[in-house]
Order: sequence, then C-alpha cells, then structure tokens
Amino acid sequence: MVTLFKLLSAWPLWLLHGVGAVLGWAVFVASTVYRKRFLENARMAGLSWRQVRGAVAESGKLVAELPRLWLGQPVPVVWEGAEHVQHALETGRGTVFLTPHLGCFEIAAQAYADRFSPGGKPMTVLYRPPRQSWLRELVSASRHRPGLQTAPTTLSGVKQMVKALKQGESVGLLPDQVPPQGMGMMVPFFGHDAYTMTLSVRLVQQTGATILLVWGERLKWGRGYRVHVQPMTMALPTDLRGAVTAVNRAMEALVLQCPQQYLWGYARYKQPRDLL
Repeated sequence: MVTLFKLLSAWPLWLLHGVGAVLGWAVFVASTVYRKRFLENARMAGLSWRQVRGAVAESGKLVAELPRLWLGQPVPVVWEGAEHVQHALETGRGTVFLTPHLGCFEIAAQAYADRFSPGGKPMTVLYRPPRQSWLRELVSASRHRPGLQTAPTTLSGVKQMVKALKQGESVGLLPDQVPPQGMGMMVPFFGHDAYTMTLSVRLVQQTGATILLVWGERLKWGRGYRVHVQPMTMALPTDLRGAVTAVNRAMEALVLQCPQQYLWGYARYKQPRDLL
C-alpha cells in the first residue's frame, strides 16, 4: 500500500479528484449502511438531497487526494481571512484552530505550516493513530513536517498541546470527531445529542488561547484549495456544557456554508469507544 501511495502521489490533483469522485459514488451505491447514515445525517441537519448530493463525490475526493497531500508536490492554496491568523499570532496567547469534517481538513494545517510557521509559531494537530501499522507509519511520517507537529489522543498528547499554547503557538482539532469514552459529553449537534469532545474548550479555558474557525475548500477541476479563516463570533460561556454547545453551533454554521463538502457519511452520532 505504501508503494501505491507513492505512485499516486505523482498524479495531478485533477486526476485524483476525478478518480475519487467515481470512488465516492461507487461506495455510496454499494454500501447500504454508509448510504443510510449519509442520508440520515443530512436529514437530521434539515438538508435536502439536492443540497448534499455533491458530498457523495467530495467524500471520495477526500480519500483520493491523500497520497498527493502526504507525499507529493505542494498544491495551490489561496487564503481567505489570513489576517485573522496574523492578528491572533501577534497577541502571543496561542491559537486554537477548529474545523469540522468539512472540505479538505488536511490542507489547512499544511497551509498554515507553509505560511506562518517560518515565523517561529508551529502548529500541533491532534490525531488518532490508525490501527493498521503500515498506515500508522505513513500518517506519522507525512504529517510530521517543518512547522507541523502531531499529538495523539492521549494524556501526553493533551499536555503537548497545552504546552504549545502556553508558548504562543497554535493547535488544530476537529471538534466534531467523536472522542473516546470519558473525553466528551452529550450536547446537541444539528438538534440531536452527539458525544462531543470537551478538549477544545478546556484548552481555551486553561490557556486563554484565541479560537479561529478554519476549513479548506476543495476547488473544482483540481485547481487546489481555498483556506477559509474566521473568528468565533460569540464568546465562550464560562460553564463547560455551554461552551461545548457553543462550539458545536459554530461547527454547524461552517457546515452550512458548504454542505456539499461535508463528510455526511461520518458516524457523528455513534457511541464512543473506550480509551486505549
């Protein structure tokens, strides 16, 4: 598989996205479980098939673009809202970047590392190591690059992120990712209770860091990506449940900006697994 990834990393982005679109539809048609979850998640968000059908192909592109993003040459990236990042870094309080499973969530961290880390402010991203050994090694090697560090979903990883923020650096999380048992709470997401991580809120409360909302839009015809950055418009409530609920509402707002690139097939409402 590693050899295949290396071969695919040399393909042009438009070709990978084309193959990925076909793959996305193939999985949607072939898997009853996946198709049912996709449609149900969209329905619970109050969206029609017309509003989300584009996400079928985009989900396949998400997988197909990984070899290029992990192992290939840099891809074109444009920014919208980069001034918010610059301002946050200048405060020296640390920055927590939050993005849902929307668009290409790999590109935001890479683009940050390329543009802002040379100034001495690296980003640490939270990730759950894959269970397959070959994929775990590949992910670790590809995500650990100049200006970009990784932190596992463990106590040591949390300590690593707290330390980074206290040094005025940045961290990145996907707050709509279902955390292990004991690391979240049930709060509404699109009007339905979902087990939601508390880590993003705890990091902000403990360090006084700035929150920025970010997502990477996948441009048509393999033209690259547009990284959108915006501040969180409301202050976090002081109580934990209220703050976590506010983060979920912010994620909902981002998803509704471009529902055709959200990962509707993700098992957002599943029961959390035990922390290993």
